[in-house]
Amino acid sequence: MNSFTLQVFDSQKDIQIQGVTSFVGEDESGSFGILPGHARFMTVLVLGLASFRCGKKLRQYLAMPGAVLYFSDNILNLVCRHCMIDENYDHISRLLSEELLAEEEQLREVRQSLKRMEEALLKRMWKIRRQGITLS
Repeated sequence: MNSFTLQVFDSQKDIQIQGVTSFVGEDESGSFGILPGHARFMTVLVLGLASFRCGKKLRQYLAMPGAVLYFSDNILNLVCRHCMIDENYDHISRLLSEELLAEEEQLREVRQSLKRMEEALLKRMWKIRRQGITLS
């Protein structure tokens, strides 16, 4: 059976999986599949789940917050910030949801911090202006 190699590179690990027989992902244009021997291909995956299969084994799922995909010479490279792999769809979906909620909370905290910094800067500029010092 024809197969290809899947290489996943994220900020913490490099994973190499031999014997992949199909890959399904999604980019801005929609869902697509890659089989062994596919033409050279490059795209950016959207946030969510992709999947792959090795022979007749169960489909495995990849949860990623987006990724760059490059397929050439029967090697599929995925480069992303973080990736999780699991055979259980429900489990990996739950992990992805939890991670997205955590990232959203961190983003909210960063936005609040930036707002506080902006307010402090505006107060400081107002005080300087009241003292008659010109800013140039």
